Amino acid sequence: MLEERLAQGLSGGLRLKAHKVMSTSTPIARHFLPRELMIPMAQQTGAPAVPIVAVGQRVRKGEMIGRAQGPLSAATHASSSGVVTAIDEHLEPAVGRLASSICVTIETDGRDERAPPRRDRWPDDHARRLQAIRDAGIVGLGGAVFPTAEKLKAESPCELLILNGAECEPYISCDDMLMREHPAEVLRGALAMMEVLGAALTVVVIERDKPRAIEAISTAADAMGDQRIHLAEVPTIYPAGGERQLVEVLTGIEVPSGRYPIDVGCVCQNVGTAYALDRFIQLGEPLISRIVTVTGRGVSRPQNVEVPIGAPIPELIELCGGYHGDVARLILGGSMMGYALHTDELPITKASNCLVAARSEEVRETVAQWPCIRCGDCLPACPARLLPHELLRMSKLAHFEALGDLGLSDCIECGCCDVVCPSQIPLTQTFREAKRARALHAQHAELADASQQRHELRVQRLLKQQTETEQLRTRLRSELEQDGRGMIEAAVARAKRRRGDNEPA
Repeated sequence: MLEERLAQGLSGGLRLKAHKVMSTSTPIARHFLPRELMIPMAQQTGAPAVPIVAVGQRVRKGEMIGRAQGPLSAATHASSSGVVTAIDEHLEPAVGRLASSICVTIETDGRDERAPPRRDRWPDDHARRLQAIRDAGIVGLGGAVFPTAEKLKAESPCELLILNGAECEPYISCDDMLMREHPAEVLRGALAMMEVLGAALTVVVIERDKPRAIEAISTAADAMGDQRIHLAEVPTIYPAGGERQLVEVLTGIEVPSGRYPIDVGCVCQNVGTAYALDRFIQLGEPLISRIVTVTGRGVSRPQNVEVPIGAPIPELIELCGGYHGDVARLILGGSMMGYALHTDELPITKASNCLVAARSEEVRETVAQWPCIRCGDCLPACPARLLPHELLRMSKLAHFEALGDLGLSDCIECGCCDVVCPSQIPLTQTFREAKRARALHAQHAELADASQQRHELRVQRLLKQQTETEQLRTRLRSELEQDGRGMIEAAVARAKRRRGDNEPA
């Protein structure tokens, strides 16, 4: 059945030029140690970590510098040894945009001295394991940086762990190189995830254009001899690595709108996340570095680099030979779902999987935008089976209810509709802005509802107070009237007595 579904291919998507050979010709570069680290506290979906160090304090590699606050958070750690020189707000590359957050700046000392690892880093208790993963700062390294502990909690039963090594986006090759060089570690991390989830099977998904990664993972799986690990080669179609797309092609089940893969018994994790978990279990090392693809014709030596979290982008570019020629655009992420940076004075974060220094021939120049002609070319290209032309119309009308009915929240912002649109409409950007506007509208509506509820409660409270006041006045009036009648009767009785006393005997 799996082979039949794979043969049928994925719904929607495009065949794009990969642009990956330029960064995969050399092994992963290691031992990169920048002069300074700027480590953001907000590197994951959810609440930022809370700094637990002070300016002037010396820290060691792997030492916790930010404590997670709440389940949708993850700890942060020093990625090398040195002295904390500042704790203040800086611009950092968040998911899909630049944002300001509190950062801990460390001046490295060149010694790269490690902190002693936790002794109980992989306890037997399920809850303590999840807490250990959260304390290790491990998040999804496929781009969404969702806290791994929260995803592995899986309150619903999990039957299948999908280890995502598809890496379908152009230019990005960090997962490909990781699987080539560390297949056993990736699979060990997957087995640890299976243990936490209670899953029965793991399927490692790799696109067919990565034969060396496929061979490495296959050889490592055979050496391990674990029958629960399977390998699936998916067509080289963008975006084959989408969570919902992988669940459907592997299981034949479509994840319902507004639901998650765990609701159909699946959990998806990136191969880089599995590798990070194995390093934590085996070495006690928290998530303090990641593989970053530095590529594009605008960099002298494109390659993959193991980068300490918080390393400045200029030093990383310098390691790769510096900028080459006229760089038209610096893109964080791939050419489809990444976004342009207006400055390179930014740190590498856990979400930074790729830097593309693109020259003018690699980017599409700003072109005239024409009205939608409703040609329908965007429909077969959409991997989420949405109606982009209708979403565009409702986005312009700010018809938020209709956008919800049309499945705006299911848009994965892959950019396929942008590529095929003959009117050159920036559909993905329009939908991204519509999502933010819809969320803001929902927030305002919620605030308005809360305000209306407070007003209604106030009116009820005032009516209750008025009723109680009227009841009190009525009671007092009645008591006064009763007291008044009693006083009159007493006065009459006294008058009668006086008359009786004054009458002659």
